[in-house]
Amino acid sequence: MTAIQVSNLTFAYPGSYDPIFEGVSFQIDTDWKLGFTGRNGRGKTTFLHLLQGKYEYSGTISAPVAFDYFPFPVEHPDHLTVDVLEEIVPGYEHWKLMRELNLLKVSEDVLYRPFESLSQGEQTKVLLAALFIQDNRFLLIDEPTNHLDLHARKLVGDYLNSKRGFILISHDRAFLDRCVDHILSINKTNIEIQKGTFSSWWTNKTRQDTFEMAQNEKLQKDIQRLSASSQRTSGWSHEIEKSKNGTRNSGSKLDKGYVGHKAAKMMKRAKSIEQRQHAAVEEKSKLLKNIEQAESLAITQLAYPKSELAVLDDVTIYYGEKAVCRNVRLTVEQGDRIAISGPNGSGKSSLLRLLGGEGLEYTGTLRREPQLRISYVSQDTSHLRGSLSDYAAEHGIDESLFKTILRKLDFARIQFEKDMASFSGGQKKKVLIARSLCEEAHLHIWDEPLNFVDVISRMQIEELLLAYAPTIVFVEHDREFHERVATKTIELG
Repeated sequence: MTAIQVSNLTFAYPGSYDPIFEGVSFQIDTDWKLGFTGRNGRGKTTFLHLLQGKYEYSGTISAPVAFDYFPFPVEHPDHLTVDVLEEIVPGYEHWKLMRELNLLKVSEDVLYRPFESLSQGEQTKVLLAALFIQDNRFLLIDEPTNHLDLHARKLVGDYLNSKRGFILISHDRAFLDRCVDHILSINKTNIEIQKGTFSSWWTNKTRQDTFEMAQNEKLQKDIQRLSASSQRTSGWSHEIEKSKNGTRNSGSKLDKGYVGHKAAKMMKRAKSIEQRQHAAVEEKSKLLKNIEQAESLAITQLAYPKSELAVLDDVTIYYGEKAVCRNVRLTVEQGDRIAISGPNGSGKSSLLRLLGGEGLEYTGTLRREPQLRISYVSQDTSHLRGSLSDYAAEHGIDESLFKTILRKLDFARIQFEKDMASFSGGQKKKVLIARSLCEEAHLHIWDEPLNFVDVISRMQIEELLLAYAPTIVFVEHDREFHERVATKTIELG
């Protein structure tokens, strides 16, 4: 049993005055199955790169093992998969690879197909298998679930649960619960490690947050009470001191010694109250530092004169001569929250694009109301570049509302000045979601909106959809989100 030691780690990107890490210290056991969580932009992927020595930093990272990082870069995707793996892990033992592929339910024939011809799910499984065919490695696994359907997530979760010695970045709650035994969380002001699953960590965090908020409220009341008491006592002391040169009712002189003693006693009491007040303020300042702000989101969806918005009857979609999905029947009515489910390659995205008005080749019948206004969120974020202000203007949405939603999704104000191309994957997805929430539409169509998006933001979006019940058709492989939000599920074969 060995440990990775991180001591006084400090790092900021060149030219940035906004440090990602500052004076961070902790220890990781190399036998752990460590889930890594935290809101987007907090530095999870950056930390994995620091472990690999990709950036200069101050402080020390001491590791007794070598690191491998998923996803591996694939320089020649047109090569056969077996050759791609040889480039990634030179001289690997074939039997070890086959052992891992069998566990992941991947057939041997994929090795003899061009890597680029594999589905994204197959590519993910092949690269995960490559991670586990070498010895004495600590594995850094960065969001492997983004291209896995619900069935594949369960399979890969069980696979990782049978392993140990890795850090896993994922925002899928059910997936983390399936395969980790410790949680490393990047909070607002610190980094902490707890033993257990994501659910146990979240329960502990919620309990701690609740305690701190109650304690904060109590201390706030104590501070106000002590402040008023201190002012009254100080006032009484001052009045008594002033009376030292006054007279009694009979005209005789006051006992100045007695009055002075009483004034000193009152002043001492005031000082004691003031010290208690300062102690309460200091204790209060230690609270609420890591409570995540998760303000409620809002959506304004237009009402349509008819309840039935779109109907697909026996629809088959083609790319060239290839049918990507067959004989789909679907009716979208106002208030529906329809989840499109199915394995990778079953045509889920194609169905959303056709429903959204894209001119795909198909047979069957598609009826869509002619005045229907649709807000569409794509899987792809690669087009996002330039300023948020220009993006808002380009899409005709209210810039102030747009940025308010982003703030509620944990965007720091400093992000508003940056080029979107520099945003993390989760931040880019939040830009698309925030734009969609600003658009006036009768129907929202979202294609895997939660890829890379942090857990707390996922919960905010869940609560939004449950509270406002907009009409939405979506594809999403996060099981918790799917089960909570969907009112109907359409399964593609």
